[in-house]
Formats: sequence, C-alpha cells, structure tokens
Amino acid sequence: MGLEDNLYLMRGQKLTDNAEAVAKVVRLASELNRPVATPTQAREIYGLSPVPSSY
Repeated sequence: MGLEDNLYLMRGQKLTDNAEAVAKVVRLASELNRPVATPTQAREIYGLSPVPSSY
C-alpha cells in the first residue's frame, strides 16, 4: 500500500493532495532522525539510471 491509497492525513481530516502526505512522512522521518533520500539518491538505491528515460 502506497501513500496514494491513504485518504486521511489524520483521523477526520482528509488529505488535499499527495504532497500533504509526503510532507507528513518527511516530518515524521526527521523527528525519528531518519534521513530522506533525494530523488537522485533513491534512483541510485534502486539501481535506476540517474536520468529518467523519455517516453
């Protein structure tokens, strides 16, 4: 299940967009002293090309 499957930011408060969910995850990670990977770092972790392919 990904962030897009969650409709609520917290009990009784619906998300307005995906960015709101991402911001919450980043805040929680920061509070737990867990760094968040940059897009470039994430591509490296998953073994993807540093430059996204074009369609």
